[in-house]
Amino acid sequence: MNNASSPAAPATGIGNYRWVICALIFFATTINYIDRQILSLLKEILDQEIGWTNEQFGWVNSAFQLSYGVGLLGFGWFVDRFGTKVGYAVSIAAWSVAAAAHALVGTVSGFITARGALGLGEAGNFPSAIKATALWFPKRERAFATSLFNAGTNAGALIAPAIIPWMAFQFGWQSAFIAAGVLGFLWLFLWVPFYNVPEKIKHLKASELEHIRSDKDEDHIEEHRTPWLKLLGYRQTWSFIVAKFLTDPVWWFFLIWLPDFFNKTRGLQIKKSWIHIVIIYGIVTVLSIFGGWVTGWLTQRGWTVTRARKTGMFVFALLVLPILVVTQVGDWTAVLLIGLAGAAHQAWSANLFTTVSDMFPKRAVASVVGIGGMAGSAGGFIFPILTGKMLDHFSAQNNVTTGYAILFGICACMYLIAFGLNHLFAPRYEQVPLRNSTPVSR
Repeated sequence: MNNASSPAAPATGIGNYRWVICALIFFATTINYIDRQILSLLKEILDQEIGWTNEQFGWVNSAFQLSYGVGLLGFGWFVDRFGTKVGYAVSIAAWSVAAAAHALVGTVSGFITARGALGLGEAGNFPSAIKATALWFPKRERAFATSLFNAGTNAGALIAPAIIPWMAFQFGWQSAFIAAGVLGFLWLFLWVPFYNVPEKIKHLKASELEHIRSDKDEDHIEEHRTPWLKLLGYRQTWSFIVAKFLTDPVWWFFLIWLPDFFNKTRGLQIKKSWIHIVIIYGIVTVLSIFGGWVTGWLTQRGWTVTRARKTGMFVFALLVLPILVVTQVGDWTAVLLIGLAGAAHQAWSANLFTTVSDMFPKRAVASVVGIGGMAGSAGGFIFPILTGKMLDHFSAQNNVTTGYAILFGICACMYLIAFGLNHLFAPRYEQVPLRNSTPVSR
């Protein structure tokens, strides 16, 4: 197979506009995750200003997850109905307004309201991103492209601890939320002129369009959509749902509770622990891109999509297991173990997202991603509340480290369980012939 089909090295002459699209999605996802992590980074400050308990903090974060889940379901339909250009623009405009609105509140109920609004808006990111990737990349490049834009989650989580505490101490905690809102609107000035479906980009080379449309077994015109309730009748949909439900809460646990973990178990306040968190997400960023690349490389070596994806996902599940001992090791060993687990999650996530476009025609991709994302948010809604209750319980016994040990143990096991259930529902990642579709516009 020639160099044009390599996910790591697209041939010159084909054209590279699809990687411009990937870059736009990467920056949107980066902004998305900067916004999400601000609250956890400010917890130390807001603990003093608001005086909330761990359980109340858990409820504030669960409000985000609840609205995020509802928003995913709605945006999944909205993006399939009106297209990625409109869907992404509406999403980032909504979440930018909500992010800035955090600066106006100062109570637990106020933060619950603001987080709920943020969740609704941010829900459009991944249905739009996965749909755009399915539209702009052939199957053999999708896992790599997904790992690249999904690295924005790591970049956002890396950038935020480096700048948010500094902004909060220099200009007040409200300034961090306002800056996040401004970033979103700046991104819109790039998205609107540069993005469209491939056929509508005037400067796109014919050779690149042919490359994008090289999967003969896929629907490229997207003339129909399948109602999401009917999608629940397919086992393949459930393979994505259960895996998201079990593993998304682990990533949210890292995003929400890591600053508190270093503070409460190791005495590292945010002024000192920010470097640990930055290094964790630096590790995640580098290793997770390799995890998305390797399954595409395996398909180039003659492996089937099913064999490559499942082998990768099983290995990634195993790499999370070492966090079982994270509370028993030194600070920097803990950083390495959490970084490895976070990278394994992101590599897992990139491949899990890609299984949707492996199994479903493009007209249904955003809807399936939205349904699965809602399931992930349901898990993400429950876990912060249970985490807060558990940490309050063990804190009252002056033994918060045990609480964190139990929580990390739960996180360590979730991926192997998810892998088994995913395989049960979808032994092979093959295209599903959808029935009873209805016309849509792009």
